[in-house]
Amino acid sequence: MNNTATVIREPLFVEIINNVIIVALSLAIIYVNATLVHTFRKHQVFNTNSRYILYIHLVINDITTLALMILLQVLSYILFTLNVSFCIIMLVIATSSSLNNPLTLAAMALECYLAICFPLHHPQICTVRKTYIVIAVIWFLSLLTVLPDVFIVMATSPAEYFHSRIFCMWDNIFTSPILAKKKHVTNIVFLVIVWLILFYSYFRILFTAKAASANAKKARNTILLHGFQLLLSMLKYVYNITIAGLSSLFPNDILTIRHVITILIQVMPRLISPMVYGIRDKMFREYLKRYLLLTNTNVNPEKI
Repeated sequence: MNNTATVIREPLFVEIINNVIIVALSLAIIYVNATLVHTFRKHQVFNTNSRYILYIHLVINDITTLALMILLQVLSYILFTLNVSFCIIMLVIATSSSLNNPLTLAAMALECYLAICFPLHHPQICTVRKTYIVIAVIWFLSLLTVLPDVFIVMATSPAEYFHSRIFCMWDNIFTSPILAKKKHVTNIVFLVIVWLILFYSYFRILFTAKAASANAKKARNTILLHGFQLLLSMLKYVYNITIAGLSSLFPNDILTIRHVITILIQVMPRLISPMVYGIRDKMFREYLKRYLLLTNTNVNPEKI
């Protein structure tokens, strides 16, 4: 029951350089995102606002995904194979947090739509309590797509399998073709729903009577950025196809291709979330400077 994937290993110094690059970039992004979370927690003006609560949920998901990616990558290079039970737990958390992002983007787009098109009803609809309920529903839907795969593997595999070791990849554990098809169908359904919500919100804001206002223009731009974030999150669905295509063209550089694609698709898109509110949002930006740059700048919210 000791399953190991056939994986080509690079020279040790090359592996170290590649891992150091990915880990360094990921840790830098995690630091920025962690500073955003710290800023959110320290100021009541943010954690009582549904918009910022949804945003920080997006940031926490990015931190979780990157942290687990680093952990699994480093452990896989040091130990090569991992305990199956440990691998399943890590993959379930990482996959669920990744699936959360499109759904959170959809919730943020709807919040923008309600704020612009129904400003009088927005405070009653988008309360803190309801926002946390939405986040709970997002986690429920994400886990609902992942846990059935785990239950199927538990029901069809002997107990010894979960004490064995394996190269920790989703496809190495969930090998059933039916599960692969279910995963693709679920991803397509989620993405179609999210895209429909983004388009609906954008065009309703675009054609609202207040479309000429500065707030409406800012909301439209924010939804466009959400669409760009969603496009980047969709890149992971072509991750394996991209690697396979480039590897067939450059068979001697398979591992280099894997590292480059991992940086471009898995790591760099996580920079977008800090930019949406951490840089674009004036109030968040002013508070963030105090922690990100380690300065003692006093912020007066009334002037922002």
